[in-house]
Amino acid sequence: MSAVCSTEVFEAKLLTPQLCLVSVSYPELRRGGGGRRNWYIYAHGATTMLAIGFVLNTLGIGLFCWAIFALAVYALPFFVALSIGMIAFQSGAGLIGSLLIATASGALTLVLGQVAFAVTRSSALRIAIATAFAVPAAVAGYHVVFAVSHIGVPSLAWREVFACLGAICIGVTSWTRLMVLAKTRPFEPAGVVENPS
Repeated sequence: MSAVCSTEVFEAKLLTPQLCLVSVSYPELRRGGGGRRNWYIYAHGATTMLAIGFVLNTLGIGLFCWAIFALAVYALPFFVALSIGMIAFQSGAGLIGSLLIATASGALTLVLGQVAFAVTRSSALRIAIATAFAVPAAVAGYHVVFAVSHIGVPSLAWREVFACLGAICIGVTSWTRLMVLAKTRPFEPAGVVENPS
């Protein structure tokens, strides 16, 4: 009995010898009172919070991925707008002036790229324009997927693999969205006149 009492005193460090004898003789009695706690409430709350957290994290990452794919076409205009806005701000245009210049230059880049893609008939020029829009989107996609993969992928090699796959997917998405946004006209050779009769 003394061995049991000494180990309980060692573990609890608050029990006196009198309480040690009582707790060994009557194990249902314990210090502190307060009755029986319902641990199911706490476990249920923790489980609910884990489930809600899992659902919200999944929705957040899904929304983030949707935004990346939806905004892939606008990577080149954003880079152009950012560069011209920084140049304008450093040359003394002020904050409002540089924001206006950056917005106008980004919109002009997007419109000119889409119009040039739709008007040109040369497949080499179309490939060059689409590549000019797809490469910055692929670079941005690589960095975003690499940053997001830090959340759940511990291996650096697998992060690189996922980042390269993300860059390819986002670059191809930008390429196809540019082709969809710029409607092409059917080929009409010049000099051919239909017979009015």
